[in-house]
Amino acid sequence: MSKIKVGINGFGRIGRMVTRSILAKYSDKIDIVGVNDLTDTNTLAHLFKYDSSQGTFDGTVSVDGDKITINDMSFSVTAERDPANLNWGDLGVDIVIESTGFFVDKESAGKHIEAGAKKVIISAPGKGGVKTVVLGVNDEVIDAETEIYSNASCTTNCLAPMVKVLDDAFGVKKGFMTTIHAYTGDQRILDAPHKDLRSTRAAAINIIPTSTGAAKAVGLVLPHLDGKLDGGAVRVPTPTGSLTYFVCDVNKETTAEEVNAAFKAASEGSMKGILEYATDPLVSTDIIGNPHSNIFDSDLTKVDGNLVKVIGWYDNEAGYSMRTADLILKIA
Repeated sequence: MSKIKVGINGFGRIGRMVTRSILAKYSDKIDIVGVNDLTDTNTLAHLFKYDSSQGTFDGTVSVDGDKITINDMSFSVTAERDPANLNWGDLGVDIVIESTGFFVDKESAGKHIEAGAKKVIISAPGKGGVKTVVLGVNDEVIDAETEIYSNASCTTNCLAPMVKVLDDAFGVKKGFMTTIHAYTGDQRILDAPHKDLRSTRAAAINIIPTSTGAAKAVGLVLPHLDGKLDGGAVRVPTPTGSLTYFVCDVNKETTAEEVNAAFKAASEGSMKGILEYATDPLVSTDIIGNPHSNIFDSDLTKVDGNLVKVIGWYDNEAGYSMRTADLILKIA
Protein backbone atom coordinates (compact mmCIF):
# COMPACT_ATOMS: atom_id res chain seq x y z
CA MET A 1 0.00 0.00 0.00
CA SER A 2 1.43 3.39 -1.00
CA LYS A 3 1.99 6.04 1.63
CA ILE A 4 -0.28 9.06 2.00
CA LYS A 5 1.50 12.12 0.62
CA VAL A 6 1.17 15.20 2.82
CA GLY A 7 2.05 18.85 2.29
CA ILE A 8 2.30 21.37 5.12
CA ASN A 9 1.57 25.06 4.71
CA GLY A 10 3.13 26.83 7.69
CA PHE A 11 6.02 25.15 9.51
CA GLY A 12 5.44 26.89 12.85
CA ARG A 13 4.62 25.34 16.22
CA ILE A 14 1.83 23.11 14.90
CA GLY A 15 3.40 22.35 11.52
CA ARG A 16 6.56 21.13 13.21
CA MET A 17 4.68 19.23 15.91
CA VAL A 18 2.48 17.49 13.34
CA THR A 19 5.69 16.42 11.61
CA ARG A 20 7.01 14.99 14.89
CA SER A 21 3.70 13.19 15.44
CA ILE A 22 3.78 11.65 11.96
CA LEU A 23 7.36 10.47 12.47
CA ALA A 24 6.52 9.03 15.90
CA LYS A 25 3.38 7.13 14.91
CA TYR A 26 2.85 6.99 11.16
CA SER A 27 6.24 6.97 9.43
CA ASP A 28 5.21 3.75 7.66
CA LYS A 29 1.94 5.26 6.41
CA ILE A 30 2.55 8.97 5.75
CA ASP A 31 5.21 10.84 3.79
CA ILE A 32 5.63 14.61 4.06
CA VAL A 33 6.64 15.60 0.52
CA GLY A 34 6.48 19.40 0.67
CA VAL A 35 6.50 22.29 3.13
CA ASN A 36 5.63 25.90 2.38
CA ASP A 37 6.89 28.55 4.77
CA LEU A 38 8.33 32.03 4.31
CA THR A 39 11.29 31.22 6.58
CA ASP A 40 14.58 29.88 5.15
CA THR A 41 15.31 26.15 5.25
CA ASN A 42 18.23 26.36 7.70
CA THR A 43 16.09 28.14 10.27
CA LEU A 44 13.18 25.73 9.76
CA ALA A 45 15.46 22.72 10.22
CA HIS A 46 17.05 24.21 13.35
CA LEU A 47 13.66 25.00 14.90
CA PHE A 48 12.46 21.48 14.15
CA LYS A 49 15.44 19.82 15.80
CA TYR A 50 15.81 22.07 18.84
CA ASP A 51 12.54 22.72 20.66
CA SER A 52 12.46 24.61 23.96
CA SER A 53 9.11 23.13 25.01
CA GLN A 54 9.16 19.60 23.60
CA GLY A 55 12.89 18.84 23.73
CA THR A 56 15.52 18.07 21.10
CA PHE A 57 14.36 15.80 18.27
CA ASP A 58 15.76 12.29 18.68
CA GLY A 59 16.79 11.75 15.08
CA THR A 60 18.74 13.26 12.20
CA VAL A 61 17.96 16.57 10.51
CA SER A 62 19.88 17.93 7.52
CA VAL A 63 19.52 20.61 4.84
CA ASP A 64 20.53 20.46 1.18
CA GLY A 65 19.52 23.60 -0.70
CA ASP A 66 15.72 23.81 -0.66
CA LYS A 67 15.35 20.30 0.76
CA ILE A 68 15.13 19.18 4.39
CA THR A 69 15.72 15.55 5.36
CA ILE A 70 14.47 14.25 8.70
CA ASN A 71 15.56 10.67 9.37
CA ASP A 72 14.74 8.96 6.04
CA MET A 73 12.04 11.44 4.99
CA SER A 74 12.95 14.29 2.60
CA PHE A 75 10.73 17.14 1.48
CA SER A 76 11.13 20.25 -0.62
CA VAL A 77 10.59 23.70 0.90
CA THR A 78 8.93 26.61 -0.91
CA ALA A 79 8.12 30.17 0.16
CA GLU A 80 4.89 31.11 -1.63
CA ARG A 81 2.54 33.66 -0.08
CA ASP A 82 -0.46 32.52 -2.15
CA PRO A 83 -1.43 28.84 -1.68
CA ALA A 84 -2.88 28.77 -5.20
CA ASN A 85 0.69 29.01 -6.54
CA LEU A 86 1.95 25.93 -4.70
CA ASN A 87 3.06 22.79 -6.53
CA TRP A 88 0.94 20.27 -4.65
CA GLY A 89 -0.21 18.66 -7.89
CA ASP A 90 3.34 18.07 -9.13
CA LEU A 91 4.23 16.54 -5.76
CA GLY A 92 1.17 14.26 -5.79
CA VAL A 93 -0.08 15.64 -2.47
CA ASP A 94 -3.12 13.84 -1.07
CA ILE A 95 -3.70 16.03 2.00
CA VAL A 96 -2.47 19.49 2.98
CA ILE A 97 -2.13 20.55 6.60
CA GLU A 98 -3.05 24.24 6.58
CA SER A 99 -1.26 25.47 9.70
CA THR A 100 -0.51 29.13 9.01
CA GLY A 101 -3.63 30.29 10.86
CA PHE A 102 -4.55 32.53 7.92
CA PHE A 103 -6.40 30.32 5.41
CA VAL A 104 -9.25 29.03 7.57
CA ASP A 105 -12.37 29.34 5.40
CA LYS A 106 -13.50 27.31 2.39
CA GLU A 107 -12.48 29.91 -0.16
CA SER A 108 -8.93 30.51 1.07
CA ALA A 109 -8.22 26.92 2.14
CA GLY A 110 -9.69 25.82 -1.17
CA LYS A 111 -6.67 27.35 -2.90
CA HIS A 112 -4.77 24.22 -1.89
CA ILE A 113 -7.29 22.19 -3.90
CA GLU A 114 -6.75 24.54 -6.85
CA ALA A 115 -3.01 23.88 -6.47
CA GLY A 116 -3.53 20.14 -6.87
CA ALA A 117 -4.14 18.75 -3.38
CA LYS A 118 -7.04 16.37 -2.87
CA LYS A 119 -8.01 17.37 0.68
CA VAL A 120 -7.16 19.95 3.35
CA ILE A 121 -7.04 19.83 7.15
CA ILE A 122 -7.13 23.26 8.80
CA SER A 123 -5.26 23.09 12.12
CA ALA A 124 -7.41 25.83 13.63
CA PRO A 125 -11.11 26.62 14.07
CA GLY A 126 -12.68 26.85 10.63
CA LYS A 127 -14.89 29.64 9.33
CA GLY A 128 -17.59 29.94 6.71
CA GLY A 129 -19.17 26.51 7.05
CA VAL A 130 -16.01 24.37 7.10
CA LYS A 131 -16.84 20.95 8.55
CA THR A 132 -15.36 20.56 12.05
CA VAL A 133 -14.14 17.22 13.40
CA VAL A 134 -13.12 16.39 16.96
CA LEU A 135 -11.92 12.80 16.97
CA GLY A 136 -13.66 10.69 19.59
CA VAL A 137 -16.67 13.00 19.51
CA ASN A 138 -18.10 13.31 15.99
CA ASP A 139 -16.02 11.05 13.75
CA GLU A 140 -19.21 10.07 11.96
CA VAL A 141 -19.26 13.34 9.97
CA ILE A 142 -16.19 12.25 7.99
CA ASP A 143 -17.18 11.27 4.45
CA ALA A 144 -15.62 10.69 1.05
CA GLU A 145 -17.01 13.88 -0.50
CA THR A 146 -15.76 16.56 1.89
CA GLU A 147 -12.52 18.18 0.75
CA ILE A 148 -11.82 20.60 3.62
CA TYR A 149 -11.99 19.83 7.34
CA SER A 150 -11.18 21.82 10.46
CA ASN A 151 -9.52 19.98 13.33
CA ALA A 152 -11.01 22.61 15.69
CA SER A 153 -8.72 24.03 18.39
CA CYS A 154 -6.55 22.33 20.99
CA THR A 155 -8.95 23.45 23.71
CA THR A 156 -12.05 22.19 21.89
CA ASN A 157 -10.27 18.85 21.45
CA CYS A 158 -9.78 18.76 25.23
CA LEU A 159 -13.23 20.02 26.19
CA ALA A 160 -15.52 18.20 23.75
CA PRO A 161 -14.62 14.66 24.91
CA MET A 162 -15.41 15.62 28.53
CA VAL A 163 -18.71 17.15 27.48
CA LYS A 164 -19.63 14.07 25.44
CA VAL A 165 -18.87 11.64 28.26
CA LEU A 166 -21.01 13.63 30.69
CA ASP A 167 -23.77 14.17 28.16
CA ASP A 168 -23.96 10.51 27.19
CA ALA A 169 -24.02 9.35 30.82
CA PHE A 170 -26.04 12.04 32.59
CA GLY A 171 -27.34 14.59 30.06
CA VAL A 172 -25.74 18.05 30.02
CA LYS A 173 -28.24 20.91 30.41
CA LYS A 174 -25.80 23.86 30.39
CA GLY A 175 -22.25 24.59 31.41
CA PHE A 176 -19.26 26.89 31.72
CA MET A 177 -15.62 26.11 31.01
CA THR A 178 -12.31 27.79 31.73
CA THR A 179 -9.04 26.83 30.12
CA ILE A 180 -5.89 27.55 32.09
CA HIS A 181 -3.74 27.85 28.99
CA ALA A 182 -0.02 28.09 28.30
CA TYR A 183 1.04 31.26 26.54
CA THR A 184 1.24 31.18 22.73
CA GLY A 185 2.91 33.07 19.89
CA ASP A 186 0.00 35.48 19.65
CA GLN A 187 1.01 37.02 22.99
CA ARG A 188 3.73 39.54 23.76
CA ILE A 189 7.12 38.81 25.32
CA LEU A 190 7.23 42.37 26.70
CA ASP A 191 4.38 44.86 26.97
CA ALA A 192 3.40 45.85 23.43
CA PRO A 193 0.25 46.71 21.45
CA HIS A 194 -2.37 44.01 20.85
CA LYS A 195 -6.03 44.22 19.85
CA ASP A 196 -6.92 42.70 23.26
CA LEU A 197 -5.70 45.13 25.92
CA ARG A 198 -5.04 42.40 28.49
CA SER A 199 -2.93 40.59 25.89
CA THR A 200 -0.72 43.66 25.50
CA ARG A 201 1.01 42.54 28.71
CA ALA A 202 4.12 40.38 29.00
CA ALA A 203 3.16 36.71 28.70
CA ALA A 204 5.86 35.17 30.89
CA ILE A 205 5.19 37.26 34.01
CA ASN A 206 1.40 37.70 34.00
CA ILE A 207 -1.80 35.71 34.46
CA ILE A 208 -3.92 37.05 31.61
CA PRO A 209 -7.69 36.54 31.34
CA THR A 210 -8.86 36.40 27.74
CA SER A 211 -11.49 34.83 25.52
CA THR A 212 -11.85 31.42 23.89
CA GLY A 213 -14.29 30.09 21.35
CA ALA A 214 -13.84 26.52 22.55
CA ALA A 215 -17.11 26.23 24.50
CA LYS A 216 -19.25 27.59 21.69
CA ALA A 217 -17.35 25.43 19.19
CA VAL A 218 -18.59 22.33 21.01
CA GLY A 219 -21.95 23.16 19.43
CA LEU A 220 -20.38 22.43 16.04
CA VAL A 221 -19.58 18.83 17.00
CA LEU A 222 -22.45 18.23 19.45
CA PRO A 223 -25.21 20.29 17.77
CA HIS A 224 -27.87 19.61 20.41
CA LEU A 225 -25.70 21.57 22.89
CA ASP A 226 -25.30 24.59 20.62
CA GLY A 227 -25.83 27.76 22.67
CA LYS A 228 -25.80 25.93 26.00
CA LEU A 229 -22.09 26.26 26.80
CA ASP A 230 -19.83 29.26 27.31
CA GLY A 231 -16.50 30.05 28.89
CA GLY A 232 -13.20 31.86 28.87
CA ALA A 233 -9.45 31.44 29.02
CA VAL A 234 -6.69 32.39 31.43
CA ARG A 235 -3.22 32.50 29.90
CA VAL A 236 -0.47 31.61 32.37
CA PRO A 237 3.36 31.77 32.31
CA THR A 238 4.10 28.26 31.02
CA PRO A 239 5.21 27.47 27.43
CA THR A 240 3.04 24.36 27.02
CA GLY A 241 0.79 22.20 29.16
CA SER A 242 -2.75 23.42 29.84
CA LEU A 243 -5.94 22.30 31.58
CA THR A 244 -9.66 22.79 31.17
CA TYR A 245 -12.24 23.15 33.93
CA PHE A 246 -15.80 22.25 32.95
CA VAL A 247 -18.71 22.89 35.30
CA CYS A 248 -22.18 21.83 34.21
CA ASP A 249 -25.73 21.14 35.29
CA VAL A 250 -26.79 17.59 34.38
CA ASN A 251 -30.23 16.04 34.08
CA LYS A 252 -29.91 13.49 36.85
CA GLU A 253 -28.26 13.51 40.23
CA THR A 254 -24.99 11.65 40.39
CA THR A 255 -21.82 11.17 42.43
CA ALA A 256 -18.11 11.71 41.85
CA GLU A 257 -17.67 7.95 41.75
CA GLU A 258 -20.25 7.56 38.98
CA VAL A 259 -18.74 10.42 36.99
CA ASN A 260 -15.25 8.96 37.25
CA ALA A 261 -16.55 5.53 36.27
CA ALA A 262 -18.04 7.00 33.10
CA PHE A 263 -14.71 8.60 32.18
CA LYS A 264 -12.74 5.44 32.95
CA ALA A 265 -15.06 3.42 30.72
CA ALA A 266 -14.69 5.94 27.88
CA SER A 267 -10.89 5.92 28.21
CA GLU A 268 -10.87 2.15 27.80
CA GLY A 269 -13.52 2.06 25.09
CA SER A 270 -14.76 4.53 22.49
CA MET A 271 -12.22 7.23 23.43
CA LYS A 272 -9.16 5.05 23.88
CA GLY A 273 -6.15 7.01 22.64
CA ILE A 274 -8.13 10.26 22.86
CA LEU A 275 -8.94 10.39 26.59
CA GLU A 276 -6.51 9.21 29.25
CA TYR A 277 -7.78 8.44 32.75
CA ALA A 278 -5.30 9.67 35.37
CA THR A 279 -5.21 8.91 39.09
CA ASP A 280 -1.85 10.49 39.98
CA PRO A 281 -1.58 14.06 41.36
CA LEU A 282 -0.41 15.73 38.14
CA VAL A 283 1.04 19.16 37.37
CA SER A 284 1.50 20.74 33.96
CA THR A 285 5.04 19.53 33.21
CA ASP A 286 3.90 15.94 33.74
CA ILE A 287 1.79 16.00 30.59
CA ILE A 288 4.22 17.67 28.16
CA GLY A 289 4.48 15.42 25.12
CA ASN A 290 1.35 13.45 26.04
CA PRO A 291 -0.46 12.55 22.79
CA HIS A 292 -3.98 12.39 24.27
CA SER A 293 -6.51 15.16 23.68
CA ASN A 294 -7.50 15.04 27.35
CA ILE A 295 -5.77 13.62 30.41
CA PHE A 296 -8.74 13.37 32.76
CA ASP A 297 -7.74 14.15 36.36
CA SER A 298 -10.05 11.86 38.33
CA ASP A 299 -8.79 13.13 41.69
CA LEU A 300 -10.25 16.60 41.00
CA THR A 301 -13.83 15.58 40.18
CA LYS A 302 -16.44 17.37 42.31
CA VAL A 303 -20.18 16.67 42.37
CA ASP A 304 -23.10 18.17 44.27
CA GLY A 305 -26.30 16.53 43.11
CA ASN A 306 -26.83 17.76 39.55
CA LEU A 307 -23.80 20.07 39.57
CA VAL A 308 -20.61 18.51 38.20
CA LYS A 309 -17.05 19.84 37.90
CA VAL A 310 -14.42 17.95 35.94
CA ILE A 311 -10.86 18.82 34.91
CA GLY A 312 -8.75 17.57 32.03
CA TRP A 313 -5.13 18.33 31.21
CA TYR A 314 -3.76 18.66 27.69
CA ASP A 315 -0.50 19.42 25.98
CA ASN A 316 -1.90 22.09 23.69
CA GLU A 317 0.85 21.31 21.15
CA ALA A 318 1.54 17.56 21.28
CA GLY A 319 -2.00 16.31 21.86
CA TYR A 320 -3.54 18.50 19.20
CA SER A 321 -0.83 17.68 16.67
CA MET A 322 -1.30 13.95 17.19
CA ARG A 323 -5.04 14.35 16.50
CA THR A 324 -4.14 16.18 13.29
CA ALA A 325 -1.94 13.25 12.30
CA ASP A 326 -4.72 10.81 13.21
CA LEU A 327 -7.17 12.79 11.10
CA ILE A 328 -4.94 12.41 8.05
CA LEU A 329 -5.50 8.64 8.23
CA LYS A 330 -9.23 9.09 8.83
CA ILE A 331 -9.91 11.23 5.75
CA ALA A 332 -7.38 9.75 3.31
